[in-house]
Amino acid sequence: MYLFKCLAKQYSDNKPFAVYRKPNSKTAVGLFQKTYTLHPVETFEEQGFVFAPFADGKRFYIPLVESAIIKEELNEIITTLTEVALDYNDLVAKQAFEDLVTRCVKAIKEGEFGKVVPSRKESIPFKVEDLGQLFNKLCSIYPTAFCSLVYHPEIGLWMGATPETLLAVNGNTLKTMALAGTQVNHGQTEVEWGIKEKEEQLFVTDFITDTLRPFSDQISTSEPYSKRAAKVMHICTDITATLKDENLKSIIEALHPTPAVCGMPKDVARDFLVKEEGYDRGYYAGYLGELNCNVEAENTEETNLFVNLRCMNIETDKVNLYIGCGVTIDSDPTSEFIETVNKSSTMKKALI
Repeated sequence: MYLFKCLAKQYSDNKPFAVYRKPNSKTAVGLFQKTYTLHPVETFEEQGFVFAPFADGKRFYIPLVESAIIKEELNEIITTLTEVALDYNDLVAKQAFEDLVTRCVKAIKEGEFGKVVPSRKESIPFKVEDLGQLFNKLCSIYPTAFCSLVYHPEIGLWMGATPETLLAVNGNTLKTMALAGTQVNHGQTEVEWGIKEKEEQLFVTDFITDTLRPFSDQISTSEPYSKRAAKVMHICTDITATLKDENLKSIIEALHPTPAVCGMPKDVARDFLVKEEGYDRGYYAGYLGELNCNVEAENTEETNLFVNLRCMNIETDKVNLYIGCGVTIDSDPTSEFIETVNKSSTMKKALI
């Protein structure tokens, strides 16, 4: 593919780019920046592909006006999925994360917050031979996810396949989702959710509707339903709001980070995680996507942003995976560690 040849050349030249494919689309879009500049997002009137961190860090974008734009239909590839060997007995990682969850539950019992979403980083040896092939494989494995490959020499190379929308804005209509609760996908038709998962998802739904209320005259929510995301499933509620005005910056900054990746109250939970997790999330649980544009549809009014979940940071000889889970007052530390191990299979499958 011509797009992948450009991708390889751009990466070898250390120039910024964003290559992505929207959920259920067969078209890959590449924005290949012609300069090395890191363009900060300030007003949210900018136009291009935005990439923002979870907390502290550089929020930047790949501008449409400074990029070569390539759209190409992806080649269909047949991928035989091999079950990933998951390590539930990594005692160092297990103890560290269970200790973190224990501290989270203690803080909840002490009234610091109602919910929090701790995470951990797992580094595994890996050397990328062909970025285009890796991205194509990711898209093939996860057709309903937002698949992305983002690079800037000042922030590194990130790849992901996220199931979660932060927001989609077209005109004065905003759509988003409340996604939370997790269980392993065994292909079952009927999904039974426990009180903990339902409670966790309700936290997210309430936060988003309450956050949107000052910006909207009308908000509607769907009934909760089970949303499949590869090896795991979540409870999802679709949310639609009619906006009073299009103050995109205020809306995004109010929503991010959502309780699905942080907790609530948001500011208290975020400060706790930054202090207690023991590592820098970077762009994990940040957001990414098209700001004031829809390149595939050649529309310059839409914004489609996604939460950067199921992602990895690719280095020279290893990849760093990031996995988290929602913790409430009833959470069991061992069960939460097992959940992170299950979630790690999403990205690991793309590396086999």
